[in-house]
Amino acid sequence: MGGFEFLILIATVVLIFFVTLISFATRFKRCPSDKILVVYGKIGGKGANQSAKCIHGGATFVWPVLQDHAFLDLTPIPIDIKLEGALSQQNIRVNTPSTFTVGIATEPGVMQNAAERLLGLTLQNVQELARDIIFGQMRVVIATMSIEEINADREKLIDNITKGVESELQKVGLRLINVNVQDITDESGYIEALGKEAAARAINEAKKKVAEQLRDGEIGKAEAEREQRIKVAAAHATAVEGENVAKVTIANSDAERRERTAEAERRATAAEKVQSAQALQEAYTAEGLAERERAQREEATQVANIIVPAQIEKRRIETIAEAEAERIRRTKRGEADGILSVMTAEADGLKAILTRKAAGFADIVKSAEDKAELAALLLITEQMPKLIEEQVKAIANLKIDQITVWEGGRKADGRTSTADFLSGMIGSLPPLHELTRNVGIDLPQYLGKLSEQRSSGGGPAAPSADAPRPAPRDDAP
Repeated sequence: MGGFEFLILIATVVLIFFVTLISFATRFKRCPSDKILVVYGKIGGKGANQSAKCIHGGATFVWPVLQDHAFLDLTPIPIDIKLEGALSQQNIRVNTPSTFTVGIATEPGVMQNAAERLLGLTLQNVQELARDIIFGQMRVVIATMSIEEINADREKLIDNITKGVESELQKVGLRLINVNVQDITDESGYIEALGKEAAARAINEAKKKVAEQLRDGEIGKAEAEREQRIKVAAAHATAVEGENVAKVTIANSDAERRERTAEAERRATAAEKVQSAQALQEAYTAEGLAERERAQREEATQVANIIVPAQIEKRRIETIAEAEAERIRRTKRGEADGILSVMTAEADGLKAILTRKAAGFADIVKSAEDKAELAALLLITEQMPKLIEEQVKAIANLKIDQITVWEGGRKADGRTSTADFLSGMIGSLPPLHELTRNVGIDLPQYLGKLSEQRSSGGGPAAPSADAPRPAPRDDAP
């Protein structure tokens, strides 16, 4: 039961909210451009003393119960005023039919007057009210003007009516839009008489001018005839003289004419020759200019066809040569850098080898108790297999197809020819002691020693009997 009551409460709140929203939406009033919105009732704010708030264009909210609203129509209202028997300044009654166009004003103060005095009235009621005001003001204006002014100066009449009528219309919230005054008449025929008088005056003036013109014409005609007779007599009297003078004048004129004709022909001929010369000069000048232009055009064509492509080709070749030179420079620089790197690496390796060898020699000398001779013997002993190998290579590659030995038996010393041949072949090898002595090293005695003949500079001698013989090589021939 409690949940149902809660739902009813929520529904009631929502209903009240929507009703309030709809009420507010319906009370928001917009004013069209051809109307004035008048809000009346409780007007707060600065306009608390005002009876209504007027809005032309826009919109406003009209509070329910406290305020209400209405519209004033701005449609122009035409009013026909058939004013008859209005007294003028001369107490002459005139008829002034006119057409006025009025409408509700939109100026703030005048619009407030309209809201106070015209709200709720129909257009017909507003029209009748405006007609009464216009009737009264027109009578006042006509009473201040004479018939002549009313009839002749329509602009002044309209200005006076506008000033008098508009000030009174603004008091009720209206404004004067247009005034059109029609024909003006009077009951006594004064205006008609003024018209007839003006017409008669114009007719009399015209007749007077016609009579004067006729008189002047007769007088002129008589004077013209008199002058004609006088001039005819004078003309006859001077006719002969005139003829003679005319003949002389004709002769002089003919002579002057022929002279002027000759002069004109001479000037014409000279002018023609001058013009021909000038035409030739201008033609030659134009041809020269044309030739120069053609030469410049040909030069430009040659430049464009020969020099410009040659310059372009030259720049292309220079660019290609510079690019090739730059490539070669970079290639050589790279090769030089590579060679430098290789040489630097080889130098570093050689330096490391020599450094290690020097360290090894120092260790060998140190092992030989700082005796250089023993260290040298150790190094030579280490290289002995290579030295012997080199000696053996001296005869290892000898190619002997056939050896014939004539054996003659033993000699006195007990040696045979075969033994002498082999001993001589072995003795042709460089002796080991001489090889070491050439480098400043004396081999020890246990490596054998040279015979006296070899040591004294003779031919090669065999090693002594007590010298150790080299072990036979497997790869010996």
